[in-house]
Amino acid sequence: TFQRWETEIINAFIYPHLSNGFVEGINNRTKVLKRGAYGFQCFERFRAKILAQHFIKDFDISVG
Repeated sequence: TFQRWETEIINAFIYPHLSNGFVEGINNRTKVLKRGAYGFQCFERFRAKILAQHFIKDFDISVG
């Protein structure tokens, strides 16, 4: 109902420049890696790939 979400709705108009796009982008990249990692037998390797992907992307480092 409107009354239940009133504060959040008003905040959306007060702070229109705020977005959850950054977090959604991280989730999307992780899901893409997860699809490509089907069949991985080592969870630690999969975890390392996710962390490396986000680290490399955030610091604009390219690895050949």
